[in-house]
Amino acid sequence: MNPTESTFSAQHDALAPATLGRRNWSTIFRNQGVLMLMSIPFLVHLLVFRYGPIFGWVMAFQRYRPGRGFMDQEWVGLLQFQTLFADATFYRVLRNTLAMASIKLVMGTFFAILVAILINETRNRPFKRTVQTISYLPHFISWVVAANLVLEVLGPRGVVNDMLVGLGLMQERVLWMGRPDLFWWIIGWSHVWKTAGFGAIIYLAAMTSIDPQLYEAADIDGAGRLQRIWHITLPGIKPVFVILLILNIGQLMEAGFEQQYLLQNSLVMDYSEVFTIYVLRYGLQLQRYSFAAAAGIFRSVVSIVLIIGANTVAKRLGQETLM
Repeated sequence: MNPTESTFSAQHDALAPATLGRRNWSTIFRNQGVLMLMSIPFLVHLLVFRYGPIFGWVMAFQRYRPGRGFMDQEWVGLLQFQTLFADATFYRVLRNTLAMASIKLVMGTFFAILVAILINETRNRPFKRTVQTISYLPHFISWVVAANLVLEVLGPRGVVNDMLVGLGLMQERVLWMGRPDLFWWIIGWSHVWKTAGFGAIIYLAAMTSIDPQLYEAADIDGAGRLQRIWHITLPGIKPVFVILLILNIGQLMEAGFEQQYLLQNSLVMDYSEVFTIYVLRYGLQLQRYSFAAAAGIFRSVVSIVLIIGANTVAKRLGQETLM
């Protein structure tokens, strides 16, 4: 090869990766350009409302006073975190948050899977569609309306008291919403009523991906309906279940706000106050913005640790993971 050909070959080899990269990008944009454009509003929302406010975390290391710039505030180091961890109310609120979030996670997941299996096993199509529609309609009701329904049903003159007294199971009416030992479970059951039907949609979608030949083979082998559910349906939805479980574990510090805020009263305050209400009541309403920022950082860090821990455990067990 003469020097001219060698030089040309070297230039061609240097330009080939860049040219190939441009062609790949142009091909990707040609094939998926519409999807990429549709994702732009989501990315803007993510940057503006999720990542942008992270800059406000600097308030957690200051004694923030409105009217001054962020850099003109008094810096106090970890004082706000020390105040947070020294507050006895903080640990009570942390207990309530984790307890209610765990109850909602377990009950919500169990009943969502149960509803999905029952709907999937129903053979009457009109009945199946009717039940599915009725089950997920409560999801679209705001908690303002849903909480009022719960208060009416469980009130002194509510349906539950009328039924129990009418059947002779109780002699006197009970103030259900005034019993601290029942509040967490009322939160759990109302969460199931509102979300189980909608949550079942995801598991129903997962069940449609199961190969029908597996059920046919099980029928030939003489497997009953419960055996088919246990050995085919549940293993078939396990990857979706694991992914949703990891995501939900990462949200344990967000046990809710509207539900507890609307259903609580002075008799159950020690058991109804969750982390978001705590930040609102002892941070924002008292204009303790630095304290509220410190509490928000604590919640975010715990959520990140939980989701990474759950993902790591799932990976070591050989299950589906997020990362």
